[in-house]
Amino acid sequence: MDPVTLQVMASALRGIAEEMDAALVRSAYSPNIKERRDRSTALFDSDGRMVIQSTSIPVHLGAMPEAVAAVIERDPRPGDRWLLNDPYRGGTHLPDLTMVSPLALSDGRVGFAVTRAHHADVGGMSPGSMPAGSRELVQEGLVVPPTRLVDAGTPVVSAHELVLANSRTPREREGDLRAQLAAHALAEARLAELEARVGAPTVRAALQALLEYGERRTRAAIDALPDGTHSGRAVLEGDGVTTDGITIRVEITISGDRMSVDFAGTDAAGPGNLNCPVAVTRSAVYFVVRCVTDPDIPASAGAFAPVRIVAPEGSLVAARPPHAVAGGNVETSSRIVDAVFDAMAGFLDVPAHGQGTMNNLTIGSPEFTYYETIAGGQGASPGAEGPSAVHVAMSNTLNTPVEALEAAYPLRMEAYEIRRGTGGAGRHRGGDGVRRRIRTLVEAEASIISERRAEGPAGRAGGRPGAPGRNTLNGEELGSKWRGRLRAGDVIEIETPGGGGYGAPDAG
Repeated sequence: MDPVTLQVMASALRGIAEEMDAALVRSAYSPNIKERRDRSTALFDSDGRMVIQSTSIPVHLGAMPEAVAAVIERDPRPGDRWLLNDPYRGGTHLPDLTMVSPLALSDGRVGFAVTRAHHADVGGMSPGSMPAGSRELVQEGLVVPPTRLVDAGTPVVSAHELVLANSRTPREREGDLRAQLAAHALAEARLAELEARVGAPTVRAALQALLEYGERRTRAAIDALPDGTHSGRAVLEGDGVTTDGITIRVEITISGDRMSVDFAGTDAAGPGNLNCPVAVTRSAVYFVVRCVTDPDIPASAGAFAPVRIVAPEGSLVAARPPHAVAGGNVETSSRIVDAVFDAMAGFLDVPAHGQGTMNNLTIGSPEFTYYETIAGGQGASPGAEGPSAVHVAMSNTLNTPVEALEAAYPLRMEAYEIRRGTGGAGRHRGGDGVRRRIRTLVEAEASIISERRAEGPAGRAGGRPGAPGRNTLNGEELGSKWRGRLRAGDVIEIETPGGGGYGAPDAG
């Protein structure tokens, strides 16, 4: 395919993914999707290879191929809508409900549309389905294997009812599922319009050409790096059941235009919920690959083809059922990014550590569920200071605006501000974290899953570490992982870490 046609088709297909994303956000009921935009959309070819994605959540997108592969095994038909969240069959953690639908041209199936959205409650032992201290998957919510939600255009009412019956907020779940269904209907309509303009052969050729283009550019970028082997590590601050450190080890080898990422030596999966299905580990690695090659390369299966990932089965980064995984998707994935960046520092200049956590806060009751990941400081880079109050690495969400939070939930925001001076000192300073203080107006349950409370994010090239985060209830210190009850009037406060500095600070 000639370069001009390729770019035109790439823009057209990306436009479909972005419009799916816009429809999902605008149609959603929950603040978690509508305001925070905790969702992702993508298009795949008929073999289940990701071709194009929207600008959404890194931890969602790299794990989607397993979801599509799981649906392909069930022989999907035109007009189907499949739903799943099982982390061991293509999901990430249970609140992330993934919808997959076949896409067809006039001459047959061409691929799949995929949406993944974090639903604020799918059952389990705690409101919000993100319980600190869970020990097995079933404690975290309803487990949905690949299930037909719509059968050749006809809704499967029993499947809908099953999902809604297992949520504390069924009306909100129904609205968010309808938003995902709307995004899939839009994908079908837009693909039909594209075929009408350029023809089915051109659409098919473009899908293959985009995969080949992504692979060529990624191989060239890897080939430009020096050959060699370098290692990195990160230590998690316990998993909610034990406070013992849990170590991630990684070794990266570059040889020509190929990269191997080996997690041999990583600790075994633990009793708590920081375990990662291998799909999440793959997402974290792919995120770093995009950062250290060329972020303008379209993210696709082709772009990641030169990267080989080895994750020992049964380890923290390749857990097996029935291990709990709620925090692995958010916290362990962030620390995998830290470890892989440390290893990549042996090949090229990379930024200092960002906050390395998503600061997960859940507050809820049988009547409402509030969930949020909270921004912090990004690490400084060789050329610039780190941004303050941003979502870092595997998260790409927004905050829940104060007005939306107070309108939707029996909560009051008493403080929301930047923690000035919490970024690490250096030639370039790390970004600052934030402080978010919330008073609950009713009795509720709360859960916190966070990292970087014992040690701040590391600096690089002589830069100083950022300040660690802090969690408190009515002024009393909490651990990095905590679950308990709140009385009406209780105040919970999350202070997020600053990013590490880059380069030694100026003398004096």
